[in-house]
Amino acid sequence: MSSPNGMIGCMRIIVDADPGIDDALALYYLRAHADTEIVAIGTVHGNVPVEQATANALRLVERLGLGVPVAMGAARPLAQPLMTAEDVHGQDGLGGCAGDEPATTCTGRSAAEQLAARAREEPGELSLLAIGPLTNVALALQIEPRLPRLLDKVVVMGGALTVPGNITSYAEANFWHDPEAADLVLQAGFEDLTIVGLDVTMASHVPGEWLEALPLDSYPRKFLRFYADFYESFLGKPGFVPHDPLAAAIMLYPGLATYREDRFAIELTGRYTRGALVADRRFLAEGSPFGRDIATERTKAKYAVTARHDVFLDRLRRAVTQP
Repeated sequence: MSSPNGMIGCMRIIVDADPGIDDALALYYLRAHADTEIVAIGTVHGNVPVEQATANALRLVERLGLGVPVAMGAARPLAQPLMTAEDVHGQDGLGGCAGDEPATTCTGRSAAEQLAARAREEPGELSLLAIGPLTNVALALQIEPRLPRLLDKVVVMGGALTVPGNITSYAEANFWHDPEAADLVLQAGFEDLTIVGLDVTMASHVPGEWLEALPLDSYPRKFLRFYADFYESFLGKPGFVPHDPLAAAIMLYPGLATYREDRFAIELTGRYTRGALVADRRFLAEGSPFGRDIATERTKAKYAVTARHDVFLDRLRRAVTQP
């Protein structure tokens, strides 16, 4: 049920992530909402190798006082070599600001096992925010095929439907890092699946003055500097793109965005388009005399196409400056 300010109340969330600077921001965003409970975190390859992502998740859990289990997940994609993105996030994944080794350790089970087990234990009670490559979610589907019926709401950060990709001309990074996994998730039949892609995240560019207004001793200000320098190097303007925190915000406040509802798939074989999110975008494709030719049997998902960037940026500022 939504509250008067548009937030879905009392949401309990499993986060699957590859921290990662913007993953860290997403955790800050979730932590700032009293009616939101992070119940577990799974880590995956992507921005950095999974061992580094796991150490960063543990550091963030300690820093933010979350007190939740962290499970290490997949170390590589299902069907292609491992590739990471230290040029975007720094060698330590947190812009050179990761700090000391974490004092805690991860659980003894994998992120996929954790996701499947928690969903079984509390059917219909937990939602999933997946803000890294979808390898863990695909593996969890093999462990527990009922997962689409056991989870309440699923929000995925990935894809570029009507805009260019960011890791290739057509593919967004999370889906490109494991296209087979992403396609397995899109065909699994989740009843409430929202995809937050580059169409809205790139349009939500955070200006440099937003970052400079953060307190000088703010930890997010410190690790965001590396991220902002990367984006300025090719966008030509100060600031950064808040991919993962926007996905977290849309999960909590669905009214922040408008959506296109469709059946989606991932291109797996194209020489130039592997990893691209695809849908039948022809006018009135449902009623076309030629029929549909993409993902015709899949359950529909929602894809965010616009977002209320000013509202989001104000909420994000409050989240990262909250004690």
